[in-house]
Amino acid sequence: MRSRLYSANSLSRRCSAINPQRYPDIAIIGVPMDLGADRRGVDMGPSAIRCAGLERRLTQLGYRVHDQGDLVVRRQPAAAGTGKLKYVDEIAKVNAELCLAVETAQQAGRFPLVLGGDHSIAIGTLAGMRRHHETLGVIWLDSHGDVNTAATSPSGNIHGMSLAVALGFGDPRLTAVGGGAPALRPEHVAIVGARSLDAGERAFLRQQGILVLTMHEIDRLGMTRVMEQAIDHVSRDTSGIHLSLDLDGLDPTAAPGVGTPVPGGLTCRESYLAMELLCESGRLVSAEFVEVNPILDQHNQTAHIAVSLIASLFGERIL
Repeated sequence: MRSRLYSANSLSRRCSAINPQRYPDIAIIGVPMDLGADRRGVDMGPSAIRCAGLERRLTQLGYRVHDQGDLVVRRQPAAAGTGKLKYVDEIAKVNAELCLAVETAQQAGRFPLVLGGDHSIAIGTLAGMRRHHETLGVIWLDSHGDVNTAATSPSGNIHGMSLAVALGFGDPRLTAVGGGAPALRPEHVAIVGARSLDAGERAFLRQQGILVLTMHEIDRLGMTRVMEQAIDHVSRDTSGIHLSLDLDGLDPTAAPGVGTPVPGGLTCRESYLAMELLCESGRLVSAEFVEVNPILDQHNQTAHIAVSLIASLFGERIL
């Protein structure tokens, strides 16, 4: 466990954007969604992260935390779909509600911190952020690309399609969330830590010219250079950065409680460093942490890692 020694002065110096002076209020929005993954357990992710002490850690850093509770997600087996787009109607409905919740948080001057749930919730988060940031940069920290569509997805699970939807590709019921205009532009996206891409995703990423910094780049260049490159890339001609962090971006030894673990991922230290560099960039305007599955976890280890990463993102330092 990392030490929590910090001072208000050092926090203000090192994190000029995310700190109690500029963003004193944080809105926590829970989305207990498991429909996009079609695997039970990840719906308990928001509760697990809360139980791991999220509000206490943020309060100790000087923030006012407004926990807005969880959105309601209804699982109806008959609505599973044909296999190409599982539970698409309910996923679209919940994401439309999340879009509104994120927009409302921004209107109130609060930093939206969304807790998942599976990664399909990024559809609603990004649609809501677009209401205030028409040119939003996104760092997608994930072992997967999440740029499948119904035509390329091997599983039909929408959590593997959320980034494509945000870019304007996919079923109209999903791309219509938030008004229909794409939430993102390809040149404003950087995927970090990828190590499991489907064939259709590789083709899509090349066609769209999306920056992908895989584990190969991290091993070769180191996390500092990779994150500096990602932050610089998504900061060009954008009004802020959104972090979308899937806990399966970390190695399963560090974060075992995820539904789609892939060996060879980020270490805890690399992940903390990424959060610290994002904080110090002064560019972050929203964040989401997804895919914590307590059923598959060991003593809530993954939820505790998520809380420590969030604390690092909001300014917690060793000294």
